[in-house]
Amino acid sequence: MGGYKASLSFFWLRAYLESINIVKCNFVKPWTRFQFKNVEFSNELRKQLKMKTLQKEDNQLSQAAFQVKMLEKTKEVKFSEKLKGINIFPLKPTTIEILQINLGKLCNQVCEHCHVDAGPDRKEIMIKEVLSQCLEAAKTITIHTVDLTGGAPEMNPDFRWFVSQLSKLGKRVIVRSNLTILTYKKYLDIPQFYADNNVNVVSSMPCYSKDNVDKQRGDGVFERSIQALQRLNEVGYGKKDSGLELDLVFNPGGASLPPEQSALELDYKRELKELFNIEFNSLYTITNLPISRFLDFLIKEEKYEEYMNKLIESFNPMAAAEVMCRNTVSVGWDGKLFDCDFNQMLELGVASSSQHIKEFNSDELVNRNIILGQHCYGCTAGAGSSCQGSLA
Repeated sequence: MGGYKASLSFFWLRAYLESINIVKCNFVKPWTRFQFKNVEFSNELRKQLKMKTLQKEDNQLSQAAFQVKMLEKTKEVKFSEKLKGINIFPLKPTTIEILQINLGKLCNQVCEHCHVDAGPDRKEIMIKEVLSQCLEAAKTITIHTVDLTGGAPEMNPDFRWFVSQLSKLGKRVIVRSNLTILTYKKYLDIPQFYADNNVNVVSSMPCYSKDNVDKQRGDGVFERSIQALQRLNEVGYGKKDSGLELDLVFNPGGASLPPEQSALELDYKRELKELFNIEFNSLYTITNLPISRFLDFLIKEEKYEEYMNKLIESFNPMAAAEVMCRNTVSVGWDGKLFDCDFNQMLELGVASSSQHIKEFNSDELVNRNIILGQHCYGCTAGAGSSCQGSLA
């Protein structure tokens, strides 16, 4: 059995390496070493493969139930009680306008603060049958935006087909890209593909300096991100009057809240233009929620209680009224439905008879009670936080 498992792991690893097109493998004998197509990638790849997800480390925090139990242990006021105090409990949707879909947890990076615990060793991928069910749900008249995330959504084998089908429906399509994936040979055509399908590209860029980006997201990530942004600019993204929207996302490197969004956007635009001649449309600031790898970071740094207190003390009633779960339904890689991407990672399913995308019923879902927890303070702290940036 051990040899069988090793063989499976080997062939899965081959599939990953070939998917990013940086190795050539000889599989006449399963123990044959990888032959790198491009030597400059070899050291970077070795570092990536040494970095493990919480799941690969068999860390307790890879278990959603363990995370929820830990979060709910807090002695501080419950999030639901806060909402009762401002008369919006139970929290309910106002409408369903956005369908956010996780195409899988496979990623070419292992980022320090990833709430998905995505990485090269994750095998969860949305299959075409479920993608087709998502297309049917996206036809719902109130849904104007389909927001694709991962992992690296581009690594889903049916990604191009799915985006093309969504584009034909006339929906606004957002793809949340880590940027670096666009620099690998197999994905070099993606920027033009995005432009052809009028995709709104939203990209992670936690800083405009190399040291800060590489510390949070891995060695070599900053340089590749710059290359990808320049390529997106080349096909028209971020350019005035092009109609091709390129937005960046900032999240703090430590246990702090993000700075004011509009001021930071001006800094980003100035620095990226002066240093790299890069242009983009908007910057979104997002608060790190205390789940998954960021929760692991907080515990290791002995800052968990301090950070939770900061979130609670910074509760903003105006942000609470605008949280993204009030107009969004999140779809997991297996088709299960959630109130938001964070509830998805904590496996807190929707309080509705529509539990799976194949059962999608907008009338039922718009009348559900939204599932809450202590992690929700991350969306209501300070100026608030959502996948579209600050809220108040």
